[in-house]
Parts: sequence; structure tokens; C-alpha cells
Amino acid sequence: MAGPRVEVDGSIMEGGGQILRVSTALSCLLGLPLRVQKIRAGRSTPGLSSGGWKSKIKVLTRPQHLSGLEMIRDLCDGRLEGAEIGSTEITFTPEKIKGGIHTADTKTAGSVCLLMQVSMPCVLFAASPSELHLRGGTNAEMAPQIDYTVMVFKPIVEKFGFRFNCDIKTRGYYPKGGGEVIVRMSPVKQLNPINLIDRGCVTKIYGRAFVAGVLPFKVAKDMAAAAVRCIRKEIRDLYVNIQPVQEPKDQAFGNGNGIIIIAETSTGCLFAGSSLGKRGVNADKVGIEAAEMLLANLRHGGTVDEYLQDQLIVFMALANGVSRIKTGPVTLHTQTAIHFAEQIAKAKFIVRKSEDEEDASKDTYIIECQGIGMTNPNL
Repeated sequence: MAGPRVEVDGSIMEGGGQILRVSTALSCLLGLPLRVQKIRAGRSTPGLSSGGWKSKIKVLTRPQHLSGLEMIRDLCDGRLEGAEIGSTEITFTPEKIKGGIHTADTKTAGSVCLLMQVSMPCVLFAASPSELHLRGGTNAEMAPQIDYTVMVFKPIVEKFGFRFNCDIKTRGYYPKGGGEVIVRMSPVKQLNPINLIDRGCVTKIYGRAFVAGVLPFKVAKDMAAAAVRCIRKEIRDLYVNIQPVQEPKDQAFGNGNGIIIIAETSTGCLFAGSSLGKRGVNADKVGIEAAEMLLANLRHGGTVDEYLQDQLIVFMALANGVSRIKTGPVTLHTQTAIHFAEQIAKAKFIVRKSEDEEDASKDTYIIECQGIGMTNPNL
């Protein structure tokens, strides 16, 4: 099964969890032993100037990276060495991917959505159906909210030719986590390429503003109202339907508030803006932040928003044929995913400026990939 070992420098580009997620998933899928060295957060310390101040926090101090690696190891009965808090190097030797029930628990508010990102491509090529029990934060900072995964990521990623079911058992918020999501999916023989080039026009804007725990319902209503006001300034002719929601006590652990707003287009493209409440930040500000993020994602003329961009790269690399997506500025997360998909999977990517006339004044790009046509050996 094992081919030659792949050596990955964990300090380049995004220099964080993204490198671990992409490289271990591809290593698992392709049966390639992997060593990732120099695992450090390649991110500047927040608040300092860009004078080259690097954060010295080891990236593996984050429990969600650890639980993601352990999950991939368990999915394929692989061997994982060096995966402990504070480690700067891991080695991973994959075996055959198997289906069945797998559990990953960050034991913190570490994101269940990031656990899903690393495991989903692997279980598509498993021997039998899989059920993933993912525990941690469902609505966590620095990661997609579970609502984003269900409302935006799911309908678009299913265009590659598979289906999955995502059952939100309990929501969990920062800092305690305690959420649980169950993902069920069956394996596929191959993935189809996707072609997301035609943006269409925005036909609907909708969303949900939630409060959980001790927070008053008024906070949800205020977030929704502020977001609607902000969107109305720019988009006047569409009804904006943002539902305020009080999360049921038995389906949410801890206290939290947040909002997600989705824009849907005539060709089925989906964009989102989202924001989470923090102690001392007023509800209007949370709503406005999400609305402004959505509007920024609509201005660039792409067919995917900045958060979907990088999540599609691994699937494009594995698909059988040429995939194309149109995006706004290519994010560092996306550049990182492309780099490792080329290095490890040998997929071929071309990123070029969009030549469409209506995109001439905008920062719009086409990401094209000749996928490797990965075939499930078990089916």
C-alpha cells in the first residue's frame, strides 16, 4: 500500500492547521506515508505591525488539530507519531480506509466543521458507509459555523456527485464547546468535476440570528434588524428574511449568540456572511459585521465566497476531469490548499484573472483544476 514518504514543510504559506488537514487527508486517500515538519503557527501575532513578528505558538497546541489527526489515523488504522500538544513534527503512515462509526472529540470549543473538512474526502473513498460523531464547537471563532456547512458548503459540494446527512444533535459555543454533530455518508466510485462560472443574479437573501443559554431573545432580534438595515442600503429590491431564533435548552450547551446570512443566485450559487457575539460587543455590531461580510462577498463577481473557495480545492483535485470555479481574491488558505494538492496528489491547477467583461473592473479569478480521477478501490 505505502508509496514513498511525502515530506511537508509545515511553516510555509498559511503555516497552520490548513496544512495539516490537507496533507493528512491526501496522504490517507493516496496511501502515502507523510512527515510534516516545522509545525508552527505561521501567523503574525494579532495587533502587531506586519514587521515580521511571528507567533511562537506551536500549532499543535490546538486540540482540534490533534483530534483531526487522530480521526484520520482511526479512519484507516494508520500509524501516527509525534501527535501531542506542542509537537513540531508528525509522521503518519496510512492503511486502508474503512467505513463504520468514528468519533472525534476536541474536548473544547475546537470546531466540528474543521473535523468534518479533514475527514469527509477520506470517507468518500472508504470501503463502506460511515457515521462520524464529531464533538466540540458548532459555532466557533476562526472556523465555519455549522449553519454555513449545512446551508452553503453542503449543497455546493454535493455537485461533485455525493450526498451526506448532517444531524446537529447539540450546539456548542466558545469557550466550553460541548456540541455534537453526526455526519452520515456513503462512499462513491469517483467524484465528478464541477463548473461554477456563471454567477447569475441574487434572487434571495435569508438567514438566522440565534441566542442560546441565558442570553435574551431581544439580542437575536437586534442582530437580525441591524443586518437587514445594513443590507437594505445596498440591495433595495429584495426581501431580506432573517429569522431570530432562541435555541432550545436541550439542544444547546452553554451561552452564545451569532448570525448567518445567505444570498442565493438564479444559478444556484450561495454566499454567506456570519458573525459570532462576544462578551461586551453589542448585538447591532454583530449583525452589521455579518451583513458587511456578505456584501463584500457579493461585490467581487465570483460564484463562491471566500470561505467556500479553499474547501473545494481537495475535491477538485480528486475529481475525474476539469473543474472550474470563479472567485474573488484568492485567499492564503486557498493558495495553501492548492500548493499541497499539487505537491501530494499531483493535481494541476491554473489560477488566472477572469477575462469576462463584467469582471474587468473587479478582482475576479478563475481557479481551474485537472483532477487526478481518484477511484475508490473498494467499489
